[in-house]
Amino acid sequence: MLEDSKRKIIAAPVKPDPTKWPENGVTICWIGHATVLISFYGVNILTDPVFGNRIGFSLGLGTAGPKRYIAPALRLKELPAIDVVLLSHAHMDHMDVGSLAKLRAGWTNGRQSRRVGNPTVVTAKATGDILSQAGVKRPIELKWGEQTTVSFRSGTSKGELAIEAFEVKHWGERWPSKVERGYNGYILRREGKAILFGGDTAQTELFANLRSRGPFEAAIMPIGAYRPWIWNHCTPEEAVAMAHAAGAKYIVPVHRQTFKLSEEPFSEPMERLEQALAKEPERIGLKRVGESVEV
Repeated sequence: MLEDSKRKIIAAPVKPDPTKWPENGVTICWIGHATVLISFYGVNILTDPVFGNRIGFSLGLGTAGPKRYIAPALRLKELPAIDVVLLSHAHMDHMDVGSLAKLRAGWTNGRQSRRVGNPTVVTAKATGDILSQAGVKRPIELKWGEQTTVSFRSGTSKGELAIEAFEVKHWGERWPSKVERGYNGYILRREGKAILFGGDTAQTELFANLRSRGPFEAAIMPIGAYRPWIWNHCTPEEAVAMAHAAGAKYIVPVHRQTFKLSEEPFSEPMERLEQALAKEPERIGLKRVGESVEV
């Protein structure tokens, strides 16, 4: 860790501009790792926000854990106003207390003060105690099969967003606690369209159960950290198979190329995904940090 502290974090290869995204459609942008910014007909959703230079255990003056390789495509203060934060589970590379606290606190840019805090937070069961450390007082905790509807009445974010949790194959304990916590994938529905956020999962037949709930415009799927953690993280080929089983049109590959969490080379997950979809490459929604896809 001491040697790695000297390494510079490189800039994201693509700088997105959410102000140019259409509000009458669905745009999905990869910010880094499992952090995805979704513009869903004017509603801004942020998944598993992690914006710090490291993930891991807080030591007060810093964080002990893996260092980021590529900077987030957008900094916290560059985000649009966030309506919903979607948290898959309590692992430190998905539920980052520091990022959540800063997101909630908002920011000031010169003379213009803009709140990006106080969004609706949807999370897995038995994770509210962790979120309280970030000042999140009333998150909506969902078990598998449970759903909630978030209503919007102001600005461009009008109407409703339906969110349903579904079962994936992972685990939810947050070190050093042994408390068993939830771990979810999610279905998002709005304006007659639906997308999947797979969270973190190993290969499972459970995605086939979702097919009748579609069609899904896209499946945001993890494709990295599988070697040697194959029992908890799927391979790129398995991610394709699960997205196909669910009936997703596009695959948005995440959980890769940001933190060193496993033994496979950084470039391998994307190379294997491209090979798995060699006959239909148009299904790959994006490839680089900061890229976006309209679905």
